[in-house]
Amino acid sequence: MTEIRTPRLLLRRWHDDDLAPMADINADPQVMRWIDDGSVRDLEHTAEAIERWEEEWDEEGFGLFAIELLASGELAGFTGLSVPDFLPELGPAAVAISWRLGSQFWGQGYGAEAAQATLEFALQDRGLDRVISISRVGDDASENVIRKLGMVLERETTHPVYGFPLRVHTIDLTEYQA
Repeated sequence: MTEIRTPRLLLRRWHDDDLAPMADINADPQVMRWIDDGSVRDLEHTAEAIERWEEEWDEEGFGLFAIELLASGELAGFTGLSVPDFLPELGPAAVAISWRLGSQFWGQGYGAEAAQATLEFALQDRGLDRVISISRVGDDASENVIRKLGMVLERETTHPVYGFPLRVHTIDLTEYQA
């Protein structure tokens, strides 16, 4: 079982008791504002998503980690790696880093701390040469985390389903090690 500890967080695989708190995060319109069409997700959708995330771990050797606060044991959200199939223009080898935190956990540096540990996991543990991050234009909080990771803008594109503008940032192993 893959786990990563940071000073304040435990990044780990999903447990059954993560479903309800993750569903609460997905049901928050503030959290979902920048995700797909902005629709909130219910318990059933969240259960299906967690199942897909766990399958990706089995198929790809990476996936989305549950973020647990070490101090309290609370589920704060997720971070991790996935293949961005919705943007085929990026190619079959693209691996994206992403994160989603409950709004009560915003502004405390958890997103950047979790994403930094995930980036290190991707480039050093999993041997990836390159990682991307995809953000919606206007999502300043995500752009801030992306900058903290040292990622640079590679291109702008449009979401193929929803039509809004996206930014694709990248970092490769040599940039990360510099």
